[in-house]
Amino acid sequence: MLESYIKNKRREKEILLMTHIVLGYPSFDDCFQIVREMVDAGVDLMELQIPFSEPIADGPVILSANQKALANGVTVQQCIDFSKQVVRSFDIPFLFMTYYNILFQYGVKDFSSMMSDAGMYGAIVPDLPPEEGEEYLQAMKSCHLSPIFIFTPTTPDERMKKIASCGEGFIYCVARKGVTGSQTDFTSEFHGYLERCRKATTLPLALGFGVKDKEDIDFLTGKADIAVIGSQTIRLVDQKGVGAVGEFIRGLRSQIKGAEK
Repeated sequence: MLESYIKNKRREKEILLMTHIVLGYPSFDDCFQIVREMVDAGVDLMELQIPFSEPIADGPVILSANQKALANGVTVQQCIDFSKQVVRSFDIPFLFMTYYNILFQYGVKDFSSMMSDAGMYGAIVPDLPPEEGEEYLQAMKSCHLSPIFIFTPTTPDERMKKIASCGEGFIYCVARKGVTGSQTDFTSEFHGYLERCRKATTLPLALGFGVKDKEDIDFLTGKADIAVIGSQTIRLVDQKGVGAVGEFIRGLRSQIKGAEK
């Protein structure tokens, strides 16, 4: 379902935009307004991050948002309730992003059933390798949900093929080693990595970690199917408030051919 959505959208647009929010940060009311701003500005799909105390893949900006959300008392159940609200309100795919301990504590089968009941499309669980995710993979398959897996520049070719055989929807290609939010240099050296990713899978490719402005989107257009904007929108909310998000996304979207079809 998610793969078909992405491929159909790619017939209309040269590259899609996926954004990321941390649920409950700055507040759930703010989160709903941020989602509205993003969808109205042309975002194609969105990650909803359930806050976790040790988000090992995330850099300082998203880490801080996780910590502040937890300090404000955000619970998994509140995140689930919010996901149901946005799925009812906005016509784009939503994915959960979180860490495996959340699923383990909730119950993997119950978590997958909950996602299906809420109308979610899938999940990104960056600390769960496919070899250790048999229960998760079976539960996601039974609920017709997409488990999103990750490539990195250091992933060997054979390992990419193994990962891709377990994933559905799309593959999340990390732009560089390290955590989210740091500077990424999108140069010609990057082409070889993306070529390896393309050879390893027929799934659409999303590219994230360090995508922050129209120059990055321009570079990725024609190379990736989805550009992922994460830390940059959280920085913007911190600096200028929720109202600045829509203008920022429109500035990115206006550079993409086919955006207004």
